[in-house]
Amino acid sequence: MGTAIKVELWNDERAAGEAAMAAVMEEMHRIDRQFSPHKPDSELSRINELAATQAVPVTAEMFRLLAAAGHFSRLSGGAFDITYAAVGRLYDYRLQLRPQAAQLEEARAAVGYRFVELDRVSQSVRFTRPGVCIDLGGFAKGHAVDNAVALLRARGIVHANVSAGGDSRVMGDRRGRPWMIGVRDPRRAGEIVAVLPLEDTSISTSGDYERYFIADGTRFHHLIDPATGCSPDSVRSVTVLAEDGLTTEAFSKIIFVLGVDKGMQLIESQQGIDAIVIDAAGALHYSSGLLRPTM
Repeated sequence: MGTAIKVELWNDERAAGEAAMAAVMEEMHRIDRQFSPHKPDSELSRINELAATQAVPVTAEMFRLLAAAGHFSRLSGGAFDITYAAVGRLYDYRLQLRPQAAQLEEARAAVGYRFVELDRVSQSVRFTRPGVCIDLGGFAKGHAVDNAVALLRARGIVHANVSAGGDSRVMGDRRGRPWMIGVRDPRRAGEIVAVLPLEDTSISTSGDYERYFIADGTRFHHLIDPATGCSPDSVRSVTVLAEDGLTTEAFSKIIFVLGVDKGMQLIESQQGIDAIVIDAAGALHYSSGLLRPTM
């Protein structure tokens, strides 16, 4: 998944704890093998290769994720869209390459979540126009973290913290105290702008500092607005808290694209989801659920 994985847990037996951590790492590798757009033999690559010409049968896990992607797309009015990959693959952040205007215009014609058609009866997916391709990077790490937590619970672990890059899920507490999760300053490396005491919560942060380059005074980063094919510039980072990692990672992308006002309006309409947004001026914005005093 192109990111660092970290597991911290407590168990009375060291060997059992180490075995649980090994199971988590294997699950992360399994998901990477299945959902990577960079591995030619992954299930995702097979879909991208064939779905424009035929219905492609998929695993139940893939079907659930594709259905979830459609849900988040409809909920956000297209701010979340796995077909952004038609544009996203034109950027190379290490080589500092971006598409030319003509390339961008051509690729944008293949971006649209309605081009992905699911058939529940045959458990298959097809693309309704040529040029469409998908990338599940918008929430695959959150899904991986959720699966890891389920594995730990099945092994009797009740206190743990699993993270994959900017996506974490905490179980229980940390030796009688809440897990303390920091929100980093998007412009000052090593600095923290907020610290959140959490128990049994998922948290995801998306920032314009993760993969980016600056050219002609513009920051080009890996978070793409599906409507424009370009990087949004009204927000520096978004942190979302909810019950599961799939939701938090998806919403962190959604709010980043929608911006502070529309993004927070959407958050306030959802039960059990909160957010912290750092806008382009460096100001912090909190959803109302984080401002209510706790007993």
